[in-house]
Amino acid sequence: MQQIRAFVAIELDRVLQSALTRIQSPLKDSNVGDIARWVSPASIHVTLKFLGDVPPGRVAEIGQAVERACELFEPFKVSFGDLGCFPHARRPRVIWVGITGDVAILTQLQDAVEEECNKIGFKPERRPFTPHLTLARIRDRAGQQERDRLLNLVSSASVDPTASMQVREVSLIRSELRPSGAVYTVLSSARLGGSSGQG
Repeated sequence: MQQIRAFVAIELDRVLQSALTRIQSPLKDSNVGDIARWVSPASIHVTLKFLGDVPPGRVAEIGQAVERACELFEPFKVSFGDLGCFPHARRPRVIWVGITGDVAILTQLQDAVEEECNKIGFKPERRPFTPHLTLARIRDRAGQQERDRLLNLVSSASVDPTASMQVREVSLIRSELRPSGAVYTVLSSARLGGSSGQG
């Protein structure tokens, strides 16, 4: 039986997607913009739990686990923080924008999702949860000078501090890796504070 590559995440609304486009555009259009693979804002999300390959028959069970986690929380607000990179500025591989707002609640929600998934057999993530949105992945072939120039642009990039959204639901998402990039399909969603829906 073919496995499904899946993860649990918060999807962004159009306001935040548009704000991400405004952050990315001057960086993409710069003379070093092509050293990175830029993630489409429509595909950017806050990952709470990466599940890996799961049997299709477990989708409903996982969706129920996510529902149980979401029952504990009311909707909350998130917005953008500063831009940064992983793993460090000397050799950046990922460019990201941080998340501000009700980060303590977001972290508690991630803990709850982790705990409920652990109960049904998914091992907890060892790395600490760092709320962020991935904007780009720098290509391995990029030289150090190009990386430095792009990082200088990142450090001076403008972020709209007024762009925010209410987090109202969490989705179980399928990821299909294709040559053109990942294609995401919502398998189910769970609303904070209770009700759920199928994708």
